[in-house]
Amino acid sequence: MTDVAIVGGGLAGLVAARHAADRGLDAVVFERRETVGGRVRSREVDGYTLDRGFQVLFTGYPAARRELDFDRLDLRAFSPGATIARPAHRSTLADPFRAPGTLVESALNTDVSLKDKLLVLRLRRALVGEDPETLFDGPDESIREYLRRWGFSERFVENFAAPFYGGITLDRSLSTDAGVFRYTFAMLSRGKTVVPADGMGAIPAQLAARAREAGATIESGTAVTGIAAEGAGDGAVTVETDGETVTADAAVVATDPATARELTGVEAIRTEARSCVTQYLAMGERSLDTGKRIILNADDERPNTVAPLSTVAPEYAPDGRTLLSATTLGTPEASDEALFTAVRDALVTWYPEHRFDDVELLATDRIEFAQFDQPVGFRDRLPGVDAPEGPVYLAGDYTRWSAIQGAMESGRVAAEAVASDLS
Repeated sequence: MTDVAIVGGGLAGLVAARHAADRGLDAVVFERRETVGGRVRSREVDGYTLDRGFQVLFTGYPAARRELDFDRLDLRAFSPGATIARPAHRSTLADPFRAPGTLVESALNTDVSLKDKLLVLRLRRALVGEDPETLFDGPDESIREYLRRWGFSERFVENFAAPFYGGITLDRSLSTDAGVFRYTFAMLSRGKTVVPADGMGAIPAQLAARAREAGATIESGTAVTGIAAEGAGDGAVTVETDGETVTADAAVVATDPATARELTGVEAIRTEARSCVTQYLAMGERSLDTGKRIILNADDERPNTVAPLSTVAPEYAPDGRTLLSATTLGTPEASDEALFTAVRDALVTWYPEHRFDDVELLATDRIEFAQFDQPVGFRDRLPGVDAPEGPVYLAGDYTRWSAIQGAMESGRVAAEAVASDLS
């Protein structure tokens, strides 16, 4: 009989497995896919590394610092700030403390006012020293309301905050809870925005390796079809897989939200989704003046952002080739080809000095559930780790907030709860 059965091999489940094993528990992870990672994974297409949608890691995340070996991930960093783009116009906006070389460009940027630039520095000073545990505390207000309360202009909100935080929260309207803004803004100021040289899939691969080193077992290609906390014979929980019945003293459900709700019956698990479409564009070697900064579309939402992936991480593309990702928010009905045409047309208008005749569409990821929705006050309605009946626990970002930080932290909290109760 197993001490703890962990359903789901995403970030939360892998972290839970490692911490449970570290505490001397016999931990087994059941992952329905052949590879671990959940929403964080990578694949190779024609020599290019393609993540599942545009994803990055903030090295300032406390859970990431605790759970990951950054040196072994061989991280590649984006430059702080962004390039603001619209037809025949580009400008740079960055934090001069973190990117001194952009001081003149940022100072001359006319897309935001001098007052806005000074407010950004003031906000940085106010948030960077905060205890991460308190960053979600504050009035019930949206990101847009929070920025207005601070005195930021509508020009700053529309030209920078809407596309930039639209990329983080998948919500260009900025209706997301302001706590998400405070937390991510502080993490951006404290650390770097990075991707591993081998792709974001290297993160769950490392977590899986560390879980196995601690003594956990990972069974991939094994789907769990049901969990029962009663009538489990010698064990407290029965876990039904597509091949066997497993009994365990406890179970941790670390699946996607919809599956977790189905398996546990916990209605408080949020299943309202934020969606996006990420397309991968390949072309010949090209030097865009954004360097390693993302490009924000200040004109419209198609695409919301473009990321120069192979400039940041040359390993993402074959020698002599350039890889970009372009992300459009929501679930557009337009075909992949129509979205690709819109992205290419945007690049042409942003960079009239370049030709994009050789750009090709490598792949399109339509991600229906990229994040759970995080409206004002959402954290007051999240389920606790012990919300299911019996010795069944939850581990997933939906118990905290939708981010790599939330997923990893939830795994640790769930493992600690299991270990405490079983002891």
